[in-house]
Amino acid sequence: MRHAGLLAIPIAMLIGCGDAPTAPPAAQTAAAPAGDPLEITPSESIRKDLRIEVPAAAEVGAVLSVAARLEFDETRITRVGSPVMGRIATLGAREGEEVKKGQLLATLSSTGLSEAQLTLLKATSQRQLAQRAVDRARTLLEAGVIGAAEVQRRDAELSQAAAEVDAARDQLTLLGMLPESIDELLKGRRINSMARVIASMDGIVLDRKITLGQVIQPADTVFEIADLTHLWMVADVPEQNAGRLQEGQTVEATIGALPNLTLRGKLSFISHTVNPETRTVRVRMELPNPKGRYKPAMLATMLLKEHTEKRTVVPVAAVVREENVEHVFVQRAEGTYVLRPVTLGDEFDGRRVLISGLQPGDAIVTQGAFHLNNERRRRNQRGQGE
Repeated sequence: MRHAGLLAIPIAMLIGCGDAPTAPPAAQTAAAPAGDPLEITPSESIRKDLRIEVPAAAEVGAVLSVAARLEFDETRITRVGSPVMGRIATLGAREGEEVKKGQLLATLSSTGLSEAQLTLLKATSQRQLAQRAVDRARTLLEAGVIGAAEVQRRDAELSQAAAEVDAARDQLTLLGMLPESIDELLKGRRINSMARVIASMDGIVLDRKITLGQVIQPADTVFEIADLTHLWMVADVPEQNAGRLQEGQTVEATIGALPNLTLRGKLSFISHTVNPETRTVRVRMELPNPKGRYKPAMLATMLLKEHTEKRTVVPVAAVVREENVEHVFVQRAEGTYVLRPVTLGDEFDGRRVLISGLQPGDAIVTQGAFHLNNERRRRNQRGQGE
């Protein structure tokens, strides 16, 4: 019993001092957090989904996307009117019809045309009388009956009569009479009061503004014709972006009504003024339309590409944000990656321009960076919790 009591004393003393059995060294090592919170050696399940690449150089350039629309080429549209006042007698073209230059569009009965024809006939008769007077005067001059001054006076009258004929003929030409019709008028001396309205260019009749029996004035537009084989694609570029544009700049465009179609061209015009209401600058691209596939007023999107240059780029999928700073994972050793801050520029086709933060030859994670960063965060959280 005495031995049992002696053994109990040291045990009680140990318990009283509060000493507890120490954990094995191996257990302490497993619980310790990683030294560098930005470094990670992922598990095999994550590692197999990673893609590692060295950033390469590529041709990049800023691309500005703006809403656009198709419009008529204003140099290929005309408004046809009648040179004389009259009443519409016949119509030879309708809206949407394709017409050729010189084609008859309408006829009208015009008293003004009749008066102009009558003026030409009178002037022609006066010229004939003046010509006969000159011939007689020259005969009399040779006979000594009159002097040379009288012949000169009659020559002057003949010149004036000829000028009046030319003026009357020009007036009929301005009123739409063809040269052969004028010749027929002089030959047959029959007045025709029917004026002609003819097409001044090849194209499509956009609008017909007259009806049978309607009285029109010379200032009235009776037909609108447009050549639709060429159109304009027009866009309004924000004022702050317009300073970087220049004529001849490469343009790509898409039309909403024609999917899977990309148009390419160049800027042919940049306005010299800013629209004070929208603060935009008007630009346009020429658009050939030989088959009539494109229609005025179609909506489009114009992509304005600036001058390209070769820069090192990284895929957008490689970039992760930590505390509002952009990073990429750099391969430090086989299977080990470290999160490194980088400075990046604009995005082009799913890639970001690298400004700084990487050394030549650095290999980065270009696929799976998001999941790799989530794994790094979880491990750091577990380490802080322990």
